[in-house]
Amino acid sequence: MARIVMKFGGTSVGDCDRIKNVARRVKDEVDRGNEVAVVVSAMSGVTNQLVDYCRQIAPLHDAREYDTVVSTGEQVTIGLLAIALQEIGVQARSWMGWQIPIRSDGAHGKARIETIDTSELEKRMASGQVAVVAGFQGIGPDNRVTTLGRGGSDTSAVALAAAMKADRCDIYTDVDGVYTTDPRIVAKARKLDKITYEEMLELASLGAKVLQTRSVEMAMKHRVRVQVLSSFVDAPGTLVCDEDEIVEKELVSGIAYSRDEAKITLVRVADRPGVAAAIFGPLADANVNVDMIVQNVSEDGKSTDLTFTVGKADLDRGVKVLTEKKGELGYERLVPDSNVVKISVIGVGMRSHAGVAQKMFSTLAEKGINIQVISTSEIKVSVLVAEEYTELALRALHSAYGLDAQ
Repeated sequence: MARIVMKFGGTSVGDCDRIKNVARRVKDEVDRGNEVAVVVSAMSGVTNQLVDYCRQIAPLHDAREYDTVVSTGEQVTIGLLAIALQEIGVQARSWMGWQIPIRSDGAHGKARIETIDTSELEKRMASGQVAVVAGFQGIGPDNRVTTLGRGGSDTSAVALAAAMKADRCDIYTDVDGVYTTDPRIVAKARKLDKITYEEMLELASLGAKVLQTRSVEMAMKHRVRVQVLSSFVDAPGTLVCDEDEIVEKELVSGIAYSRDEAKITLVRVADRPGVAAAIFGPLADANVNVDMIVQNVSEDGKSTDLTFTVGKADLDRGVKVLTEKKGELGYERLVPDSNVVKISVIGVGMRSHAGVAQKMFSTLAEKGINIQVISTSEIKVSVLVAEEYTELALRALHSAYGLDAQ
């Protein structure tokens, strides 16, 4: 007997027929003799509608009441799924976050889970009852309902699996696993059988939409084995696991891309100590997150050019902050550019192999693609290129690293 947490996203529970399909999948696990907890999202489109209601009433609404409203989507789904399970002969009971309870901090709209008391859930599951749990929500220190931010149901599922020491957390979505790159762009992308936590974390944070970043962080911290599966196709998925579980480590496991980047260049900035702090301090104060940074070497010792990237949604705010500080910073001009894309090559095999970055640069050069900014970590190399080259770059790199499906 295994203890399994199954998570189903919005598209998987998008209507009553799909909820019945989910119930059948849950029954299959119960029939195998497993203890099962199910975490579900709101039906697709429901959370967006609830958010829109809040905005229509008051653009600057009370975050605590916002959480009260948007958390109701999951309440509907858990009730319907519990009914669907009972209808096919499976004992089931729905649980709101506060009923378990899932304790979180008080950061409404983006709360973080602190503790989960699973004692009652485990007792019910041991007696054969399926626990149907609302994802995306918890209860704050003041006993107010909190929500965990977009994608929070993934985090709920992994946190629950960690708290009850589950054997596995199966995340069902509208894709059947983790691919070497976006199969909508690269037809030869192939599904991975296994991927390490670190690689998945890089992929998630660099644009792959399969798993939410915080859920991967939590899985890595608590060593929760996560399997990504399709709700609609009976096929093996991708296991996200510890590096030790993967015998043959790929040099490069995947190639991610993000169109959510924008570039800012400050031309002829004074080349003196403290300038970088003077630039990035106000951006941090304005909650503008800076990612890739490159500073040119100063020829005359007096001025230099500084280029960095921010989220596309933060570009206007970043430009406004820096324009207001122009006199203090003393740069000649500011050049914004939103027509860029970040492409990243990821793989734990890079730790023990040289030449990964060189192959990336030479492949892009052969295709006439100019690299604007470069950043690296132990298991990734990221470059910024013009957005028009996204598909060409992805396909070329995918082939260059031998990732194409046979």
